[in-house]
Amino acid sequence: MSRSAIQTTTSFHWNTYNMMEYMLVLQPSDQVNEKVLLEKQDFSHQYGTKTTPKSKPYITIATFLAKEAMEGTLNRWINNICRQQQGFELTLNNFSGFPPDTIYVRVQDPMPVFTLTQQLKKLDDFMRSSECPPMKFSYKPYLAIAQKLSMETFEKALKNYSQKEFHESFAVEELILLKRSHEFDASSLVNKYHFVSGSGNS
Repeated sequence: MSRSAIQTTTSFHWNTYNMMEYMLVLQPSDQVNEKVLLEKQDFSHQYGTKTTPKSKPYITIATFLAKEAMEGTLNRWINNICRQQQGFELTLNNFSGFPPDTIYVRVQDPMPVFTLTQQLKKLDDFMRSSECPPMKFSYKPYLAIAQKLSMETFEKALKNYSQKEFHESFAVEELILLKRSHEFDASSLVNKYHFVSGSGNS
């Protein structure tokens, strides 16, 4: 399977159209984050790859391009969707890979993510009506351990990691919106949206 389980939104220069890239993501609990970061660091030490230990791992479920001036409206749309979404639990179970260059932790049962994705298609209708490109949804949610590997490193790592075990569960209580102005920039936080069963809903 191609690593482009989520289609890229970088088919043209965002700045040419005065747009930012936005990402809707789910983040594991702090306890699970620590274990995932240890896996990323172990991978880096074993295969000599670069890692970003300060960045929290996340599961991307959608990306889209929009103008920053739209953020107020986007916040209202996403908040309304999340206020109708029940929180859920996700389980991360063992490793796999997207040829030719990505090793990741599997989401054991992605159905709760698919349910959320169906609700987010309401936002896609708004994006299209606002003359923005259509949203790109992930139809195989995962949590990356290493990306942009050489084919040689990928093949060695996949053989090794297919034998390794990883099993952690966490409650998903919010959806997070990130943005960046260039595909090589670090992402910044725009907002967090609580689900119905999450703490601190308003």
